[in-house]
Amino acid sequence: MTYWFQQILNALQLSSIYGLIALGYTMVYGILTMINFAHGDVFMVGAFFCFIAAVMLGLPFLPTLLLTILGTALLGTTIERVAYKPLRQAPRVSAIITALGVGIFLENFTLALAPYPQHIPPLLDNITWTLGGVTLSSLQLIIIVLSLGLMFLLDYIVYRTPVGMAMRAISWDKTFVPLMGVPVDSIISITFAIGAGLAGAAGAMYGLAYPVIDPYMGIMVGWKAFIAAVVGGIGNIRGAMIGSFILGTVEIMVVAFFPSTYRDFVAFTLLLLLIVIRPYGILGQPRTQKV
Repeated sequence: MTYWFQQILNALQLSSIYGLIALGYTMVYGILTMINFAHGDVFMVGAFFCFIAAVMLGLPFLPTLLLTILGTALLGTTIERVAYKPLRQAPRVSAIITALGVGIFLENFTLALAPYPQHIPPLLDNITWTLGGVTLSSLQLIIIVLSLGLMFLLDYIVYRTPVGMAMRAISWDKTFVPLMGVPVDSIISITFAIGAGLAGAAGAMYGLAYPVIDPYMGIMVGWKAFIAAVVGGIGNIRGAMIGSFILGTVEIMVVAFFPSTYRDFVAFTLLLLLIVIRPYGILGQPRTQKV
């Protein structure tokens, strides 16, 4: 039982990071029905912002986290305004190609700034507690609590605030929402800012937990978060959280009981079977279109 509880804690840490990234995918898809394939690289830039704040500016943990969130939120808004807004009426394949291009640009721009990999120094005194044979570190606790707090805060914004009501209205029917006085462009920019900010927070916490960063770290992590969003029901905030915790738990449990080389094979096989059983995801619903 001690070993199981230890692995559950590890799964919570990894799933929390996946969840913050998956929320950005599902928010953008819910409003624009578009997959922002550059989102994983925004996560990578968040880790790079954390490196700048911690190493070059010498800031402590909380200012570093806030600077990372603000920096990636601004980056997400800029990407939406410059790259995606002109393509809203274009074929979807144009937006997909643009998103891939933005991701490649972010990777190579970051690579050109400095040699990699880089190391983020510890910003917190990592205290370790042992309870009944289960080891819990303060960094692990901060990552889990902070990630869950951000997830619940986003859930509150989406379902309990006027901005969230506008987001859900645009997701339901973006054609008639402007007639009701909803500033569509502003709400879309806010959506990108929130999603990118969450990815930046994930990048900062990932950089502290696994302190080696490089320009290509967001590719695989971004794909896994996207898959988690699809499993939970792309476009559904709570579904993205559930899918992320399923993926993170499966990955950790596979590594705990099998060779690590089986991790992606077993995890993606199980998720593929789940998609076959639930094509729209765990909480996803098919959209009916009147013609």
